[in-house]
Amino acid sequence: MPIALERFVPILLLLCSNVFMTFAWYGHLKYKTAPLSVAIAVSWGIALFEYTLMVPANRWGSTFYSAPQLKGMQEVITLLVFAVFSSTYLDQSLKWNHWAGFALIAVAAWLIFLE
Repeated sequence: MPIALERFVPILLLLCSNVFMTFAWYGHLKYKTAPLSVAIAVSWGIALFEYTLMVPANRWGSTFYSAPQLKGMQEVITLLVFAVFSSTYLDQSLKWNHWAGFALIAVAAWLIFLE
């Protein structure tokens, strides 16, 4: 696999893992009548699968990126996934202050990549 393409594999894995983790953390909010024990068990099951994507993403990504860079990428990916999830799955649109806060976190992640 060409090196340029290999740099994107960890990013794709981080994206996929964040989709699953967002469902693990927040998906149960749509089913508030379900018992808490069921929500916890389902969330743990989803998170276990999420780790099968996150661990390789970080392991393989460490070939090209530092740990702080991987964490910065993960935070930005998490916010993007959450923004879509919140508005589509939970029907909770984000307001200007949410976007402003997310933008500040994105700037912080960008700073991590400066040499």
